[in-house]
Amino acid sequence: MTLWRILFRIPWHILLIAAVLVVVGALALYSASEGSWQPWAGRHALRGAVGVGVVLLMAFIDFKLLHRFSYILLIAALIVLAGLLVIGSGPNVSRWITIGGVSFQPSEPAKIAIILALARYFDSQPQDRMQSLIVYLPALAIIAVPFLLVMKQPDLGTALMLLLGGLSVIFAAGLPWRYVGGVTILALGAMPLLWMTLHEYQKSRVMTFLNPEADVLGAGYQIIQSKIALGSGGLFGKGFLMGSQSQLDYLPEKQTDFVFTMIGEEFGLVGNLFILGLYLALSLSILRISYLVRSRFSQLTCMGISMMLFFYVFVNVAMVSGMLPVVGAPLPLISYGGTSMLTVFIGLGIVTSILIHDRQED
Repeated sequence: MTLWRILFRIPWHILLIAAVLVVVGALALYSASEGSWQPWAGRHALRGAVGVGVVLLMAFIDFKLLHRFSYILLIAALIVLAGLLVIGSGPNVSRWITIGGVSFQPSEPAKIAIILALARYFDSQPQDRMQSLIVYLPALAIIAVPFLLVMKQPDLGTALMLLLGGLSVIFAAGLPWRYVGGVTILALGAMPLLWMTLHEYQKSRVMTFLNPEADVLGAGYQIIQSKIALGSGGLFGKGFLMGSQSQLDYLPEKQTDFVFTMIGEEFGLVGNLFILGLYLALSLSILRISYLVRSRFSQLTCMGISMMLFFYVFVNVAMVSGMLPVVGAPLPLISYGGTSMLTVFIGLGIVTSILIHDRQED
């Protein structure tokens, strides 16, 4: 395929949306540091530029290589996640690998590896076997092993999104509705067992979600301040660099998990809806690509990456709005965090490669 043909087929509208989100994130981090490009905004913008380069580079890589090495990538991800429990760093957790002063969170790219492995597995299954429950057991194992390893770190937020992203691929592969109902009943029945496996701070977050006013200055402080900031922004917000909750440091983790709240305080409901509109356009664009490609592997991969982005956004926005417990989930391409941003851009690069090399009209 010629260079000009590849450049013509690149989904530039997806790159544009991603670039706008990165710019929004850089401006939000500029505000979070009280009008300074250090320590977050400058690095965020630089990482975004590198991410765009990653997408363009992956446009020249045939998606068939992703299919060929998908199981190897999953095995590598599992080995790293297992090793992380021994060599990982972090305050009371084992979530990061630090090399030369640079920290890397392996659980983020593991989401991509799981999606690719599931897509390859279902691509190899005959359509007439998709009604059998046995077919789905290996797929559940592909999700369960990394899910348990991430829970062990512990990282409930990442584990939850890993689980939801994997289950969305299984559902898209053709899981019969009778199994969906059965799994839902089993999941509800297993809630007491799940509660017993949670750490004390995780249980505290759930109880705080149910009644944040019970400990206003303690466990409920984050979500209460988040709600105050969101509500005080009104329709159009207080203005750039004018958010009282964020600028006076009442809002915790404003550069990562609660960046959506800070944007809502400064730009109001209109600003938040603008961001959500961009995410919706990005997810729908990827879903549309899943209908333009030929192979089942490509379709399921695009579907999984689209849902991964959706769950990123859904969990974060629901968390800072008080509709879900605080579980530690970044807002993709806006929150500060190199591994999370790189994972999203790798996902977009995979979608770009699939669109270029597996279009139906070829």
